[in-house]
Amino acid sequence: RLAASINYLTTHQLQEQVLTEATNKYKAPGNCVSLNVPTVNIPIRGNISPGIRAQELKIQKILKLLTSGITAFARSIGGTDMTEEQQDALALLRNTQYEINCFRKSSIRPSLNPKFAGSCKASA
Repeated sequence: RLAASINYLTTHQLQEQVLTEATNKYKAPGNCVSLNVPTVNIPIRGNISPGIRAQELKIQKILKLLTSGITAFARSIGGTDMTEEQQDALALLRNTQYEINCFRKSSIRPSLNPKFAGSCKASA
C-alpha cells in the first residue's frame, strides 16, 4: 500500500486546494524558525528581472511544500527519540531544502546590481 501510494504521488500532481490545506495544516513550529521559507528582501526583489522573480516565486512555493512535508514528518515521529532511518530521512530532507536555497540564491545573483550580490551567497 505504501509503495502504491508513493508511485501514484510520483506521477500525479495534487490539487491546489489539497496543497493549500496541507501547507496550512503543517506550518513550521515557533521553536524551529529555520524551517520558515525565507523571502527575498524588498530592495533585492525590486532589482531582479521579471523572469527571475517568477522563477523565485516558483522555488519559494517548492520550498514551502517541502517545509510542510518536513514539519508533517517531524510531527509524525512524536517525542524526541528517532530511529536511525528517521534521522537519515530528516537529514536528507533538510539537505534538499539547503540545496534548493543555495540554487535559489545563485539563480538570483547574476541579475543583481553588484552592491546587492553579496546578499545572495550560495552558502549563506
